[in-house]
Amino acid sequence: MDRLLVLVRHGQSEWNLKNLFTGWRDPGLTEKGVEEARTAGRLLKAEGLSFDVTYTSDLSRAQKTLELALEEMQHASVPGHRDQALNERDYGDLSGLNKDDARAKWGEEQVHIWRRSYDTPPPGGESLKDTGARVWPYYMTQILPDVMRGNRVLVAAHGNSLRALAMVLDRLTPEEVLKLEIGTGVPLVYRLDADTTVAEKRILED
Repeated sequence: MDRLLVLVRHGQSEWNLKNLFTGWRDPGLTEKGVEEARTAGRLLKAEGLSFDVTYTSDLSRAQKTLELALEEMQHASVPGHRDQALNERDYGDLSGLNKDDARAKWGEEQVHIWRRSYDTPPPGGESLKDTGARVWPYYMTQILPDVMRGNRVLVAAHGNSLRALAMVLDRLTPEEVLKLEIGTGVPLVYRLDADTTVAEKRILED
């Protein structure tokens, strides 16, 4: 039984490029982001990987990344699920603001705390811990059972929702997960043991 789980962060978005807090806002991919998504598909195809089921968020940048990756794999007719549980962290009042403007308004130290602490949310938004509180149950009740049934699963989502997933998979502490960087369009390939722990992890890079 394969027990394959692949995580892919969406390609660069228009707001990533403009240095804006994005969260649950829904900008599209840049040309670079489109190419990153296609590259992810090519890397997965080169590994000889195929998928039985996909999961993505309610946001178009993740959905488009998934669509483009599957297109590159010539693998377009895979059953899929979309859910807000996999959405990016909600940045609340910071959403849509330029990160430099936010620092000017609230101060460098405060913005750094909001961005990089584990459990301190920005005003009206979510901390990484809050994001995990919706990602983890969805993983345990939806994604993981699919993997353990032997389905090969591809998840296209966001930096912080995938960080929350990697925290469980890689058994990271709150301090360790804050240092984890997940590149746009870079597939993380996991194979799980029968006890749901990670047997192997590989990062596919161009």
